[in-house]
Amino acid sequence: MEKFLNMAYLILQGAEVTLTIFVITLILSLPLGGLAALGRISSFAPLRYLMEFYVWAMRGTPLMLQLLFVYFALPLVGIRLPDFAAALLAFTLNYAAYFAEIFRAGIQAIPKGQYEAAVALGLKHWQMMRYVIFPQVLRVVLPPISNETINLVKDTSLIYILAMNDLLRVARTIVQREFDMTPFLIAAIFYLAMTAVLTWAFKKLEQKYGSYET
Repeated sequence: MEKFLNMAYLILQGAEVTLTIFVITLILSLPLGGLAALGRISSFAPLRYLMEFYVWAMRGTPLMLQLLFVYFALPLVGIRLPDFAAALLAFTLNYAAYFAEIFRAGIQAIPKGQYEAAVALGLKHWQMMRYVIFPQVLRVVLPPISNETINLVKDTSLIYILAMNDLLRVARTIVQREFDMTPFLIAAIFYLAMTAVLTWAFKKLEQKYGSYET
C-alpha cells in the first residue's frame, strides 16, 4: 500500500503540469477561437481567407507535428521558446482552430429572424448579442465544446515528446524503473477522474442553458 501511495504522489506531481497546460490552454483558446470565428464570417475578405487558412492548417495537421514544429523549427528562425511555452503555444493555436469552427457553426445556426427581431425591438448591438444571440449560441455550442475539452485532457499526454514531466511521462518513468505496470493504472485513474469532473460540469451547464429556445 505504501508503494502504491508513493507512486500516486509522484504521478500527482506530474498531473500538476498536465492540469496547468489544460487550464491555460482552455483559458486562451476559447476567446481566441471566438475571435477567429468572427473572422471566419467577416465580410472583410482578406481576414476571412486568412482565418479559413488558419483553421484548415491547424485542423489538417496532427497536434504532435505542430508541437514538434514549434519546438524544433522555430529556433531555426531565431525564435526559441522554453518547453512549457512551446507546448502552450501549439496547444492554444490548435484548439482555438477547433473552437473557432464550433463558434462559427453556433453563430450561423441562429435564424436571421432573431437578429431582425432584436433590431425591430430597438436593441443596441451589444444588447442584441448579450440578451438574444449569445444565450442561443451557448446552448448550441456547449456539447461540442464539451467534447473538445475532454479531448484536450487526453491530448495533454503528447507533451511527453518535449521531455516535460507530465502525468504520463512520470508514470512511464516509474514503470521503466520499477518494472511494475501499476503507475499506468494510476495514470488512467487520474485521466478518468479529470474527464468525469468535466463531464459532470458540462452536463450541469447544458441543463442550465438548455432552457433557452431559438
